[in-house]
Amino acid sequence: MSIAFDPIAVGRTKLANRLVMAPMTRSRARDGLVTELTARYYVQRASAGLIVTEGVQPSAVGQGYPFTPGLHSAEQVAAWRGVTAAVHAAGGKIFAQLLHTGRIGHPVLLPEGLVPVAPSPVAARGQLFTPDGVKEFVTPRELTAAEIEQTVADFAAAARNAVEAGFDGVELHGANGYLIHQFLSPGTNRRTDGWGGSVPGLVRFAVEVVSAVAGAIGGDRTGLRISPGMPNNDMHEPDPRPVYEELVSRTAALDLAYLHVMEAGDRELTRELRRRFSGALILNPHTGDRPTGPEELALIDDGTADLIAFGRLFLANPDLPRRLAAGSPLNAADPATFYGGAAEGYTDYPALP
Repeated sequence: MSIAFDPIAVGRTKLANRLVMAPMTRSRARDGLVTELTARYYVQRASAGLIVTEGVQPSAVGQGYPFTPGLHSAEQVAAWRGVTAAVHAAGGKIFAQLLHTGRIGHPVLLPEGLVPVAPSPVAARGQLFTPDGVKEFVTPRELTAAEIEQTVADFAAAARNAVEAGFDGVELHGANGYLIHQFLSPGTNRRTDGWGGSVPGLVRFAVEVVSAVAGAIGGDRTGLRISPGMPNNDMHEPDPRPVYEELVSRTAALDLAYLHVMEAGDRELTRELRRRFSGALILNPHTGDRPTGPEELALIDDGTADLIAFGRLFLANPDLPRRLAAGSPLNAADPATFYGGAAEGYTDYPALP
């Protein structure tokens, strides 16, 4: 049998297997608070070696989608505590993904007076769904140097809140066109004040966020997700290698729990980042239009990655590790029910007898 079903440690967290439930937006929170449905959803998938939650905003201005949860208030911490306790009672391990969406958002999603912020006032092309209907992305307000420092502190505070809420650790979302990624890309970061420009300037924000979070809760409870060259949310990185090689090299001394790479197709870059990183590597492999499937377990056996992240198959198959280990049939994911209340059907999919 594949070593994918063998135990492994990521930092201080010991996992029962090497199958990761990828972070996926659920849009089920109410007033920034998770609900009983959230707990039920994650508990049913507690056989994953590691669950990484949906994106959780570290501050009010970090919200970019409707009905998403936060970790910046006492009420939010209390609500999440019920989720983590239930997952642990079921034998699972769970990290909170801290996600500041930056320019990907709209003022109607934010408290009055707030607008989306970013390293530079560069609007993303495209639209997003809001309670007031579909809206065009707006031009974000450029963060001041003092606000950048406050944003770094917000991430660290949210990480401390995550530990208080019972999470085993946090994953910093530095991928898919959100704030940390926006600082990494010269297309969205046009600053000349030391927070951009050269490669060291482009990686500075990411390095400071990772360092602050590791300092707050320990590097061995901190993971980082990146997506070099990924075009999501109107991102453009024509030459991502120097930036991501610098980022991984600069954070190597922090002894992070893991690096989570979402591939855009450059497997050699993945291998180079693995060589530079001393912790566990979680891979969300490039598979084209199909979801990550059983065939990707070979990437663990051949040493390309230590763990593999599964998204859509975990939605459709709450007991995915058992099905993969047994070679059993898999439910197909239905994109029509990925988000919001309609996704409740996935929570109730029957497990194998």
